[in-house]
Amino acid sequence: MNALERLESTISVLRKDVPVVRVGGLVSEVTSTHFRVAGLARHVKLGELIGLEIDKRVHLSEVVRIDSDGVTAKPFESNIAAGLGLPAFRMPPKALTPHPGWKGRVINALGEPLDGLGHMPVGDRAMHTDSDPPPALKRARVTAPLRTGVKVIDLFTPLCKGQRIGIFAGSGVGKTTLLSMLARSTGFDTVVTALVGERGREVREFLEESLVHHKTRAVTVVSTSDESPMMRRLAPKTAMTIAEYFRDRGESVLLIVDSVTRFAHASREVALATGEPAIARGYAPSVFSELPRLLERSGPGLEGRGNITGVFAVLVDGDDHNEPVADTVRGTLDGHIVLDRDVADQGRYPAVNVLASVSRLGQHVWSPEEATLVRKLRAMIARFEDTRDLRLMGGYQPGRDAELDQAVNLVPKIYDVLGQLPAEPPCDEPFQELLSVIKSAIG
Repeated sequence: MNALERLESTISVLRKDVPVVRVGGLVSEVTSTHFRVAGLARHVKLGELIGLEIDKRVHLSEVVRIDSDGVTAKPFESNIAAGLGLPAFRMPPKALTPHPGWKGRVINALGEPLDGLGHMPVGDRAMHTDSDPPPALKRARVTAPLRTGVKVIDLFTPLCKGQRIGIFAGSGVGKTTLLSMLARSTGFDTVVTALVGERGREVREFLEESLVHHKTRAVTVVSTSDESPMMRRLAPKTAMTIAEYFRDRGESVLLIVDSVTRFAHASREVALATGEPAIARGYAPSVFSELPRLLERSGPGLEGRGNITGVFAVLVDGDDHNEPVADTVRGTLDGHIVLDRDVADQGRYPAVNVLASVSRLGQHVWSPEEATLVRKLRAMIARFEDTRDLRLMGGYQPGRDAELDQAVNLVPKIYDVLGQLPAEPPCDEPFQELLSVIKSAIG
């Protein structure tokens, strides 16, 4: 970028952030989570921004409630030294101006650079972070197979370009590691990642290890666990908006959100601050309307345009896979991959429970022969797992049940094939490797 382009970019940012005429009010109440402004109720709408000018710097907040007495706003920063009587001004609405030059950059939820590489280039159109999904009847079909290189996924829960898949796991079962393996997939033009509520130390690990080979075509949105709930709530929407920009340019985009659960937690904090009642494990009703709205924005675009393959991590609270967030997300996506703590305890990684995992678009990937093989293998694995306690107690005797004998012989070898460490290269032909092992075992 030359000097003239940098000047134009800076002026565009200033024009966007500094309005000519400001409508304002005064702070009338301050709490640890939000503040109220008198005098603005007739001039703002839900979701609009309010700015507090403190020490010659504008601090942004979002309007989350409006009533006759004033406006309730949640700040994007964790700590704002707001005081009674402080002027608060209406700001322009939240919008991003993505640009192809954003590839290779690391930004926060507001689209501001975190990588020290200067201003973000300004695109030719503003995109709101709460845009609508494409019309259902105008979206393209999802049929193109996608090879991830992760054997257990390509065998039992294969994906298509434009599919939306969830990775469901409790804490410490390998969810982030599996996401890192998926991020290495080569079938995409752009990779957009939202790290929501992650530990600060994991950010550099993800950037320098998982995205090291895709750095020039990756955009990473970071909102760590110490940031405000407003930033954690906004980060997935920012990532989705950037993915939509590249999708509309005709590109194939991989979108990774880690995790949707922390987005739901942040949305819950915002909803409770507005006075919404808690109806399900502390979650307010608006959380369950925000989740499908976010997830539906991914997937295929309009006919003739690109697609967004969405991989959404779900941190299952208390290892309860039927808790409200997991249940809502599972019913919205095109499939789910379940990581099981019992599988991890056996030393098998990725710790995917193949019996509980489903891809609703697998029929577009498997050949008839592969579909038949997968169906038989699932039945064999189910028989093996159902009789685990019987075999541990010594109740199994070889030769009395031919199907069980075959399961006892083959399933441990199948598990060995499915094992794959992050450092191992992607597998291009998982079915060939699996069939080779099965033929050797049968003899």
